[in-house]
Amino acid sequence: MYAVVNTGGKQYKVKQGEILRVEKIPGDVGSPVTFDRVLMFSDGETVSIGQPVLDDVAVEGHIVEQGKAKKIIVFKYKRRKRYRRKQGHRQQFTAVQIDSISTKEAKAKKTPKKADEPKPEAKKVETETEAKKVEAKKAAPKKEAAKKTEAKKAAPKKPEAKKAAAEDAGAEKPETKKAAKKTETKKAAPKKTETKKAAAEKAGAEKPATQKAVPQEKTED
Repeated sequence: MYAVVNTGGKQYKVKQGEILRVEKIPGDVGSPVTFDRVLMFSDGETVSIGQPVLDDVAVEGHIVEQGKAKKIIVFKYKRRKRYRRKQGHRQQFTAVQIDSISTKEAKAKKTPKKADEPKPEAKKVETETEAKKVEAKKAAPKKEAAKKTEAKKAAPKKPEAKKAAAEDAGAEKPETKKAAKKTETKKAAPKKTETKKAAAEKAGAEKPATQKAVPQEKTED
């Protein structure tokens, strides 16, 4: 079983158990490393090639060493210019030991389901007590809110009483107005009788004058 991994801009053929030197990877010695970019995988029978990467395969390992390679000399020279430059360089690397080359299907088989694990009874009791405390805390604010709402509902009764009193006063006012109108009409009625009496007296005074003016005709015997 082997795989081809891409890391640090380079491709490496890796097998389980071997130590691989790659470009520097940040991390301490012993920290785990996973190579997600797997270009090819072979289990001995079938070969699967990624396009460009295999998502189902992962290569896992851990850091063994953080170090530097041997020194190399970098020398620059230009003839007839009196130009010479000499410089040394040591490339940093990370040594990684490959622990496993696995697919997601194999990981799913290895990892047990959490639902199958038995739960201790003590944790259940603790969770129940905590749930009861939380419910009691939630119920207390609800009771306080209910008392406040009852007090608020009782308070608006006063304005209702004021409205009823105002309605009663408004109902009484039209009645008083009607009574005042009736008295006025009663007072106005005698005036009409007085005018009738004055007219009758005038008519009685005019009648005798007309009787006096009528001449008596002489009868011839």
